[in-house]
Amino acid sequence: MLIGLVVTAAVLGGGGWAVQQAYGSVAATPPDSQKMWIALGAMAAIGLVVGLVTAGRISPLATFVPSMVLLAWTVVYALDVNRALSLIPAEASVNQIVRDAGFGARTMLTTGVLALLGVVLFIPVLMPSRWSRRHDDLDEEYETTPEGSYY
Repeated sequence: MLIGLVVTAAVLGGGGWAVQQAYGSVAATPPDSQKMWIALGAMAAIGLVVGLVTAGRISPLATFVPSMVLLAWTVVYALDVNRALSLIPAEASVNQIVRDAGFGARTMLTTGVLALLGVVLFIPVLMPSRWSRRHDDLDEEYETTPEGSYY
């Protein structure tokens, strides 16, 4: 469950910040290549985390928690746009980094990227092998018999 919360924070916070930095770098008159490289590096790191959680043999909750958060927010956006956008911090009293992450999260929400990531993170939950216990050779219980006995 803890890994799922970390992945959710990485996608929403880190991904939102990276999208905003990339968007701001492209919109600048002389493009700032250093900001762009940092944003692309952050996006690659978040993509690596999502890929490892999706493909790895971690608890299914590690992908279920972020998928439900992203899909639920997308459903709220589809049903009530104003309510979904009101969940994003945009007040002046909020730290600038949090506002940047919120702006990027808004961009990902309105373009459908969060829905896409939610579905990608939900697919491993449907695989039965993720819910089964790992086979361990040490778990096989058998009785050893002394040498030369019949039992």
